[in-house]
Amino acid sequence: MNGATFFSDMLQAITDRGRRVLSLSPRDGAARTGMGAVEAACETLLSSRGEASGMALAKDILDRWEHFDQAQRRDFMMMLLLRFGPDAERLEGAIDAYRADPTPRALLGLHTAAEPRRQELIRRLNLAPKGISILVRMRETLLNLKAEEPELAAVDADFAHLFTSWFNRGFLMLLPISWSTPADILEKVIRYEAVHHIDGWDELRRRLKPEDRRCFAFFHPQLVDEPLIFVEVALTREVPANIADVLQEDRAPLPAQDATTAVFYSISNCQAGLRGVSFGNFLIKQVVEDLRRELPKLNTFVTLSPVPGFADWLSRERRAEASGILNAEERERLEALDDPEWADKQDVAAHLRPVMTALAARYFLRARTAKGKVVDPVARFHLGNGARLEKINFLADRSPRAMRQAHGLMVNYLYKLEDIEANHEAFAARGEVVAAQPIRRLAPAGRTLRSSVPVTGVPEGEGPVGEPIRTKDSKELS
Repeated sequence: MNGATFFSDMLQAITDRGRRVLSLSPRDGAARTGMGAVEAACETLLSSRGEASGMALAKDILDRWEHFDQAQRRDFMMMLLLRFGPDAERLEGAIDAYRADPTPRALLGLHTAAEPRRQELIRRLNLAPKGISILVRMRETLLNLKAEEPELAAVDADFAHLFTSWFNRGFLMLLPISWSTPADILEKVIRYEAVHHIDGWDELRRRLKPEDRRCFAFFHPQLVDEPLIFVEVALTREVPANIADVLQEDRAPLPAQDATTAVFYSISNCQAGLRGVSFGNFLIKQVVEDLRRELPKLNTFVTLSPVPGFADWLSRERRAEASGILNAEERERLEALDDPEWADKQDVAAHLRPVMTALAARYFLRARTAKGKVVDPVARFHLGNGARLEKINFLADRSPRAMRQAHGLMVNYLYKLEDIEANHEAFAARGEVVAAQPIRRLAPAGRTLRSSVPVTGVPEGEGPVGEPIRTKDSKELS
């Protein structure tokens, strides 16, 4: 029996004892679904002092949540918002005390009084067996509800605050995923792959079994069978310019010891409930360190990345009456994009190539959202991590999603280890996109080009080292 299983079984035993003390049967929680009873149970949990009874109450509340329909789940979240915020009377007293005597002790009292009671409630719910797994799914529901109920942002802020601590890098385990990894985890890799669809077990074998392929994932000790995020790596002798070369079925595997380049070609977040909790930057850096130890000849670390915001951005600029980005000649050339078969016509594609590549350079280097951020979410992630925009690859991915999102464009971001800190500082402090000279020549220095219309549908990152938020069509980071 491994340590995680032993700990889980121990928690379940303590919970069962607590149920006996409280006279709760496993089915009681599912039967009593009135929100008044749930609120009472939450209040009791907050005032509970016994470990066994607290775990049993937490399990009871989470059992009820699991059986709620969508309307009841909304009511539960509204209850957390309205009934489990800060104690208003205590907070007012702490504010008055600080104003009268602004000492560190008074400030601590104010800080404590300002914490919403639901934060402690969530902490105590986490005591239940498999509590953290249910809470992650609970936040996934909350994120969906927040779109319709913006005031629930306050509740989400408390979940995000706690998850940032609970999923701290210090608690995460980086593990390799190979063809010998247990099947239940491999099945989840197929399901969670968000960049380049895995069409069944044969394709998964091609991505994991050859000696020039690697896959790594972060796991949490309380979610041992659930990857949080994983990266797929191709070991090559050169930087690839299209995804077909990486994923082709009949390629000859390269002996790993002969590889000089590690290509991060897919990074997928697995848990929607952990949106905004940063894993990817740690993941890439740790994988680079592990690969360098295993294969000392590796000297180039690069991505082959999608550009999920490009097509929407270009479409908006084409529709704008007075675009500050497109000139008349470019508008005329881009009319060819209206033909769904344009990419299959060599002469049309050749005619579009220079203008599309130049516009992509402008998109990365000069286009900004209304808030002054780089438009592309994947670019924000890699540039914030200290990568350099190395190359723009025309028609590098002919899959339907890539054609829809980016007209087939992909880019390489180069992680040059000695430059990472300087690149990160340039991006974080000055908003500067560090790019290779050929790309910079395509978009000469000039004024920042604000989008002519509001940017919608392109998710905002969580800051310079945050991860792009997943959308219906764009769940990838890499």
